[in-house]
Amino acid sequence: MTQTIHGTAVITGGASGIGEACARRFARDGYDVAIIDQNPEDAERVAKDIRTGGTKVGIFIGDVSDEGVMQDFAARVEKEIGPTTVLVTSAGILNNPNTILAMDLEEHKRVWDVNYNGTVYAVRAFAPFMQTRREGSIVTVGSVNSFIQLPLPAYNPSKAAIKRLTELLCMELGRHNIRVNGVAPNYTMTPAFKAKIEAGERDPENIKRSGAIAILIEPFHVANAVAFLCSQDAEAITGVMLPVDAGYLCAAYYQTFAGGVPWAD
Repeated sequence: MTQTIHGTAVITGGASGIGEACARRFARDGYDVAIIDQNPEDAERVAKDIRTGGTKVGIFIGDVSDEGVMQDFAARVEKEIGPTTVLVTSAGILNNPNTILAMDLEEHKRVWDVNYNGTVYAVRAFAPFMQTRREGSIVTVGSVNSFIQLPLPAYNPSKAAIKRLTELLCMELGRHNIRVNGVAPNYTMTPAFKAKIEAGERDPENIKRSGAIAILIEPFHVANAVAFLCSQDAEAITGVMLPVDAGYLCAAYYQTFAGGVPWAD
């Protein structure tokens, strides 16, 4: 059966974790895929798997925090892969817990350059093509950090800023028939996070107990939410930051009450 192609889904950070899961999901849904990442080996691994299904895949190796690189990639994607109909800004980095007074300022700058500026540069590069065609969907990747204060003095404010950026973009681009939403994952079982568990730096049982539902969030859970937000089923939804957190944000407030989060026997 001939696969229906819905245009090109551009995924920043598409070579691993949530970005990889998004690339695989959109390929399965019939999109061509453009993977933007700094890791050529992982990008080729993902692309090789996706291509076996007949999907056209382009790999673009570069830094999302470089505006010129993103502008170049956007022009190349349009020419080499096809019209961009979906943009997912998944590229991001995390810093270790610290205080604002003690944090490393170079690390702080790098987190903001990738997480926030990288999102802005990606949208500025690809959205004009969507505006010309008057169609498209953009999904930013925020975090539960977008909603509450956590002791990550670079990462936390950067993800809060992405939530507000998403809300601004939904208004700026909505009249061009472009919807802009975001997803807000909690701890997600990416390769990097699994390594922390294996090193004894995170306790998976504590993580499961931190939410309303006792599950570990996998990258495909987040990708499923992204795919929904880009689908026709969500055609009336824009400007939201959708938590994919197993109820972590709700459960966080229960921690302040006697007994904490209620659990079944």
